Amino acid sequence: MTKKYLQILSHYDLDENPVEATPFGNGHINDTLKITTASGTAKYILQRINHHIFTDVEMLQNNIRIVTSHIRKKLEERNETDIDRKVLAFQPAKNGKQYYYDGENYWRVCLMIPNSKSLEEVNPELSYEAGKAFGDFQSMLADIPEGTLGETIPNFHHMEFRLQQFHDALKANAAGRLDGVKDMVDEIEKRAEAMCIQEKLYREGKLRKRINHCDTKVNNILFDNHSGKVLCVIDLDTVMPGYVLSDIGDFIRTGANAGAEDDPDLDNVNVNLDIFKAYTRGYMETAKSFLTPLEISLLPYGGRLLTYMQTVRFFTDYINGDTYYKIRHPEHNLQRTKAQFKLLQSLEEHAGEMDGFMKEWL
Repeated sequence: MTKKYLQILSHYDLDENPVEATPFGNGHINDTLKITTASGTAKYILQRINHHIFTDVEMLQNNIRIVTSHIRKKLEERNETDIDRKVLAFQPAKNGKQYYYDGENYWRVCLMIPNSKSLEEVNPELSYEAGKAFGDFQSMLADIPEGTLGETIPNFHHMEFRLQQFHDALKANAAGRLDGVKDMVDEIEKRAEAMCIQEKLYREGKLRKRINHCDTKVNNILFDNHSGKVLCVIDLDTVMPGYVLSDIGDFIRTGANAGAEDDPDLDNVNVNLDIFKAYTRGYMETAKSFLTPLEISLLPYGGRLLTYMQTVRFFTDYINGDTYYKIRHPEHNLQRTKAQFKLLQSLEEHAGEMDGFMKEWL
């Protein structure tokens, strides 16, 4: 297989000769390989872009080019040092494009950031650093004019769209599963109007679209191997226009959950308020300068919204017969639905405290 990957790399002008390709990381969407050069150095990352999910590769890579160039410019204006380790650098193919198409698959190459690591653990200290990193990421991109970037996954965090998919699934009942889950249908329906606030506010001109990362997990940040300090935010495929609630909301949903996303024991699933507060403090430290008071007040609601949205998405897939998410057993999507709903209930129980926490910045 290395020969195949080396043939793909021959379509790039690289500073060093690649000699070996080995699987790298634990991403679920793209295939990622670490490329070692003749000097024995792991110098490049080669990725096969999943064009079934990211259907407009030209737009995807153009987004990434704009974002990385913008961040590099901001870092230079700050007189930052070691900039090459603080922003990803993708290599153009010999044809001038930001990717190479071999007739079947799309490939891209970026420089590997040396002496860096990603982490999987979540604790208050790390959550604080993650909040600062993602807040700074959004802050650096806040002056990109609306309309500059495209949506790499259209309607990705659009609640009204996700509810329309849900209602379509209910009408079709393709897998014949509705009879046993009507209680969950009722729970989703009674929250639906309250969970479409961001779209309503946008139409009223009270909420604007901003550039978001849309996948704010701790493992999408690189840290320095020696100092442990944040280097840069990675995994830029879902960087696109949306509402500011997405990035803090998705971290609350994933990082501040005391249980697993598909935890079979619902007693494990509750919001960890220490994680929420630590992430929010870090986030506000770097993001407050561009946020409006309305956005700040809505940030905890973002956690409820993204958790509700994922409940709806898992449940919709269950009703449809498991056509989107990979499952490990026939009831896996229902198990995910119940776990996400339990987290939503916990977030609702603590909504007063979480909303009140934001008063410090208002």
